[in-house]
Amino acid sequence: MAFDSLRAFVDALDRSGELHRIDVPVDPFLEIAEITDRVVKAGGPALLFTNVKGSPFPVLTNQFGTQSRMAKAFGAQTLDEVADRIRKLMDLSIPASAVERIGKLLSLAPLASAIPKTVSSGSCQDVVIDTPDLTQLPVLTTWPLDAGPFITLPLVITKDPQSGRANVGMYRMQVYNARETGMHWQRHKQGRAHAKAWGDRIPVAVAIGADPAVTYAATAPLPPVIDEFLFAGLLRGKPVKLVQCKTVDLKVPADAEFVLEGYVDNTDLRTEGPFGDHTGVYSLADEYPTFHVQCITHRRDPIYAATVVGKPPMEDAWLGKATERLFLPLLQMVVPEVVDMNLPVEGGFHNLAIVSIKKAYPGHAKKVMNALWGLGHMMMLTRLLVIVDEDVDVQDPRAVAWFVLNNLDAQHDVVMMPGPVDDLDHGSYTPALGVKIGVDATRKTAAEGYTREWPPDMVMDEKTRALVSERWKAYGLDRIGRMLKPDAWSGQGKRW
Repeated sequence: MAFDSLRAFVDALDRSGELHRIDVPVDPFLEIAEITDRVVKAGGPALLFTNVKGSPFPVLTNQFGTQSRMAKAFGAQTLDEVADRIRKLMDLSIPASAVERIGKLLSLAPLASAIPKTVSSGSCQDVVIDTPDLTQLPVLTTWPLDAGPFITLPLVITKDPQSGRANVGMYRMQVYNARETGMHWQRHKQGRAHAKAWGDRIPVAVAIGADPAVTYAATAPLPPVIDEFLFAGLLRGKPVKLVQCKTVDLKVPADAEFVLEGYVDNTDLRTEGPFGDHTGVYSLADEYPTFHVQCITHRRDPIYAATVVGKPPMEDAWLGKATERLFLPLLQMVVPEVVDMNLPVEGGFHNLAIVSIKKAYPGHAKKVMNALWGLGHMMMLTRLLVIVDEDVDVQDPRAVAWFVLNNLDAQHDVVMMPGPVDDLDHGSYTPALGVKIGVDATRKTAAEGYTREWPPDMVMDEKTRALVSERWKAYGLDRIGRMLKPDAWSGQGKRW
């Protein structure tokens, strides 16, 4: 089941027991963040704060805070189920038989049904406020050294002035006063490219509280030619409804909870930050352009959607894991030798990628490194790439650690690649420019200069394994199995 709005998703979470309402008074200054942080790290439910000090609007946090809720957001049981949908849509092979061709046409039907649909009116414009006041929104201050309250789950909508192609990005927004915020679009982001194309002044709309597929799409590393609203339609199996803004020539999700309309002034640069970021440290203050709000519209009785980022695991862990699973089929189209990938939560998704490949020739792992770093927004900023053989389970960190630490010769297997890095990468000595590392941990051959015999892995023969399995109970080993602790070695690698 797909969801047309955030409200529909909240109702579904409520019915399934995955939503907890907090009716006592809570403060948007630090208190909501501290409660959310504790619940997220305990794997707890989504939270709806209904009595927020200083604002008439409730606050929703942790809507994506578990794997099951992230999959539910796409109307699926698992994220791999959603990835399979994408894989089928990308299958461009020509069927041999008439029956197979009919099946092919049916499988492509979701493409046509995903095209966004413009409607004449939407609930996001139930209430129109021509004299906006951002201080009435329950915008959270999440960490003690934050420069102020930040809108943390905004869908920032812009369009290219020449092509008219829209972009939906997620860039944090520090609230300066009743009508002005910062716009933290970094130099590698499409919103920043649109801003440069417009010049001094760029029309912008910001939706807060869209349906979960649209919210996810705003975070996804899509190439500029793919429309986020179209991608969200593919994920949810039906088109996103859009409505024309009141004061700017942009379209926004018709069922969004809030919409901020206005413009970004590229000449009005102000100090933005610090901000407690998903890296687990504060991103420091820097100069960013200012968003000027001209109009606010919202639903009747709207819900303000927010997220709290910080030391992992946080809610964004599951947004990142969704990207890992959903973009694997797209990555395999471009680099077909890739078997699987893992973007560990602890690496913040752009600090470490572990990739397994079907190695076919000398230097193959290094070819894959260059291909992945060349994939634009998706992998270009990855600080550390680790390449392993196809039989290594990249989802098992212990297996990967054992394999890499056994197989690495730094002199031959480590690649240092200078180039762009994330603006939030505080480890680089120069902002947005540094050196990335590639580790080739695949098994080596003489063709790659490895002159010794590569030692075989220690694996028990199948005959003995089958014999023990057959006699398991007779040996009393079933009783030992019941005595094993939950954190035994065999279960450690599957946390995520």
